[in-house]
Amino acid sequence: MQNLNEIDNLIKLISKLPGLGPKSARRIVLKLINNRDELVKPMANTLAQVYKNIIRCQSCGTLKSISTGCYNCENNLGKFKKICVVEDIADQWSIENSNIFKGYFHILGGTISSVGQRKEDLLINSLVERVFKEEIDEVIIATSATVEGQTTAYYIQDSLKETNVKVTKLAQGLPVGGEIESLDDGTLFSAFKNRAGIKVNSD
Repeated sequence: MQNLNEIDNLIKLISKLPGLGPKSARRIVLKLINNRDELVKPMANTLAQVYKNIIRCQSCGTLKSISTGCYNCENNLGKFKKICVVEDIADQWSIENSNIFKGYFHILGGTISSVGQRKEDLLINSLVERVFKEEIDEVIIATSATVEGQTTAYYIQDSLKETNVKVTKLAQGLPVGGEIESLDDGTLFSAFKNRAGIKVNSD
C-alpha cells in the first residue's frame, strides 16, 4: 500500500472521533476522496468556519457564535427559574430534543474524574454565579449515573450550599452507569419527572 502522509494523517485524526476506529476511518477517508467536490471541499470550508466562528460560552458552557450573544444565557422567550446541569453539549441536545425540560442549561464540559480534567475547567464557579445573578429557584443535576458523574454531582451540591437554592437530581429511569445522551425520550422523561431533592448542608 502506497504511503501518503496526507491520507495517513487524516485517517489518524478521524479515528480519534467517538465510535470510530482505524477501519471505519479508512472507509470514511475513501468516501471523502471519491467525492472530493461534493464532500471534501464544502466540509473543509465548513470546518474552517466552525473553527473560526464557534466558541464555548465561558458562562454557561454551550456553543455560541463569536459574533452574537449566547442564546442559552440571554434567552428572552421566558425568564426561567431552573438550570439543568449536564456534562457535555451532547447531553444538552438530547434533553432539548426530547422537549422535557424548559429552562436554562449549564454545560460543565466533562467530569471531575475525567483524564486531565480539573475542577476549575468545569465552570462550576460560573454556575454558582448564575444562580445568584438569575435568581434561580432550582438546579437540576443531570450528570450521568457513572462514578465520575456522581462524584461531580456531589461536588456541585457542595458548591451550591451557600446559595440556598433547591438542588435536585435525576432519579428513577436513569440506569446505573447510564450516560444522558444514550437515553431514549421515555427514560429521560421518567428521570426528570421523578427527580429527587438533595439536602444541601450549609455547615
